[in-house]
This record gives sequence, C-alpha cells and structure tokens, in this order.
Amino acid sequence: MSREQIPVTARLITWARERAGISIEEASKTFKKIEAWEDIENDIFPTYVQLEQLSERFKVPIAVFFFPEPPAVPPIRESFRTLPDQQFDGIPSQVRLLLRKAKALQLNLVELNQGTNPADRLISHDLGFPTNVEVTEMAEQVRAYLGVSLEQQCAWQDDDTALANWRDTLGEVGISVFKDAFRVPEYSGFCLYDDVFPVIYANNSVAKTRQIFTLFHELAHLLFHTSGIDTFEDSYIPDLANDARRIEILCNRFSAQFLIPDEAFENTLQGKPASEETAAEIAAHFHVSREVVFRKFLDRGLIEQAAYTEAATEWAAQRGGGGGGNWYNTKIAYLGRDYIGLAFKQFHSNRIDETQLAEYLDTKPRNLAVLEEYFARGSV
Repeated sequence: MSREQIPVTARLITWARERAGISIEEASKTFKKIEAWEDIENDIFPTYVQLEQLSERFKVPIAVFFFPEPPAVPPIRESFRTLPDQQFDGIPSQVRLLLRKAKALQLNLVELNQGTNPADRLISHDLGFPTNVEVTEMAEQVRAYLGVSLEQQCAWQDDDTALANWRDTLGEVGISVFKDAFRVPEYSGFCLYDDVFPVIYANNSVAKTRQIFTLFHELAHLLFHTSGIDTFEDSYIPDLANDARRIEILCNRFSAQFLIPDEAFENTLQGKPASEETAAEIAAHFHVSREVVFRKFLDRGLIEQAAYTEAATEWAAQRGGGGGGNWYNTKIAYLGRDYIGLAFKQFHSNRIDETQLAEYLDTKPRNLAVLEEYFARGSV
C-alpha cells in the first residue's frame, strides 16, 4: 500500500468537510492529521488511500480533491430558505450528508433523463396552492389528480403494500422517492423542490405508516414550491416567518386530511372511545400512523394535550425495519426500481460507462453485476 503523500489544495479538504456539516473536532476522530492537511502553511498531505477515505466520509467524488479551487456548488442551505438558521444549523451531520446525497440523486436524474422528466404528468406543474388554501379542498384536488380513491387505499393488503403503491403513484406524476436509514429517528424525511425533478427522501428506519405520512407532508411542500423537512418535533414552527409557518402547519394538516378525510374519520369512529385501541384500529384501516389518529382526537377535543404528547412520544420511539437484510435488496429498496432501471438502461445503451454507472448507483464497480442480477429477479 502506497504511503506517498498526494499534494492537494488544503482549501478543498476544508470545503468538503464543511459542506458535509462535520466539525474539525469530529473529523479528527477519524483523520488524526486533518488539521495539518487543512493548514495552508503546512506541506503535509494525505495519501491516496486517505483521500479515498475522505471522499467516502464527506460524500464527494475523489476527483474534487484535485481541483485547483472548491467547485461553485450552491450550499444545500439555499434549498431550505423557509427554515430559520437555528433550526437548519441544528440538523445532524448524518442528515446533512443525506441532503447532499439527495441533491446528487436529483442531479443524476437530470443527466440520466437528458433534462426531461419522463412522467406523463407533473403534479408540481399542474397543481399549486396559495398559503390561504382550504386544506380540505386541497386534499380533494390532490386525490382526484392522483386517481387513487379512499376505497382503494383502505383495500390495500397491508402497510408495506400501501407504502409501495403510494411511492409508485408519486413516481407516475413526476416525483422521485428515495429512501435511506437516517439513523436519526427524530427526522422522518425531507424533500428538495425542483421545477422538473422534485425529490422526496424518506427515513426507512421509521414505521411504514410514518413514512406514508412523510410522503404527503413533503408532497404538500412541493405543491407550495418549497423544500421541507419532516420531524417529530414541531417546536421550531412558531419561530418561522409568517408564510413559512403557515406552510409547515398546512403540510401537517394536509397529510392528515388526505390520508383520513374528516367525513370518513367520523364515520369510522362512530362513537368509539378515543383510546389507543381505537387509534390502532382506525390506523390499520386507513394505513396511517396511530399518531395521525390521535392528532384528530386532539383536534376534536376528545383527548388532552398531555395524552397526545405521551402517546406520540412513545410511538415515535418505536422504529421500523431500517437496517440489516440483504445489501442488494436494500440498495434496490432505497434507490427504487425506476431509478436503477434507468441507470442500467443508459449503461447498456452505451450512454454511460461502468465507472459512471457505479457513481450513479453509489456503489463499487465490482458490485454491479450482482446488483443487476437481483434487479432482474424483481427483488423488492
């Protein structure tokens, strides 16, 4: 193994680290000499193997370290103008890495599709709502556009089927849904708005029903033409500016109203007690989280705030099936069959080479053949 130092520009290492949202103290736990590497007065540089490790840790292509200057890439912060600085600055480094990963996937979609979204309809073009919209009307319009009736939703076999169907439905109207294990349970997901390639990113480590809620919370953000983040903790909402605060409240209300319309909720409740058992029963019927049902109880004055908070906190701590399992199946589940199929199609059409294919699929070239075998079997 070569221990030859590679002379790279110190500013590029600093840029990559800061873009990843990682402090120098945190980075030093893995890279003992990083302070020296970032010191422009030093002639101490990483080896190529260490550059590979930096590339993996900071989620940037290794070629970036050989640029003369940091690339002019807009900071991910600009995508979340509605979030106050304090809230954005508090986002953990792991989630910031996923924000950048999502942005890279969004750019990949542009390249792989030559700038044109392949969907027959683009919901973010065809629908848009002002911040004074009546949430019931908004939910009805979106359901009509998606073409999925409430009866179809309730007839799905289980929560896994419901999540898969909603993901496919959003893909058909131009929204790409990716997943990952956030390893930060307080964050359920986020979206990145774009005129042509809007993206939703869901935390696969939370319950499937919570992921479903996140899909529609983020869909609402996209229909307001904003990026957004879905968290279990809403205490930051009062700190938002007027329109931003209203949008965040509307996104929560829209998701709940879309998944369980008020009239259907009342018909299903039919005088049953506002208990955890009733919440579980109604949640299973509509393929939603118990928290959504308890929120409806709270809004109707059927339970106290303390009861809602206690139950919601308990349920939030119950994780879904985010980790483990077969690596190839997990990769297919996270990226989605549409995206992986598109990348392989471009490769077999000789539009991209093997190295580019591996970059698009965020894997090593040696894994591509087996990944394609799993993909061809129809896994996940």
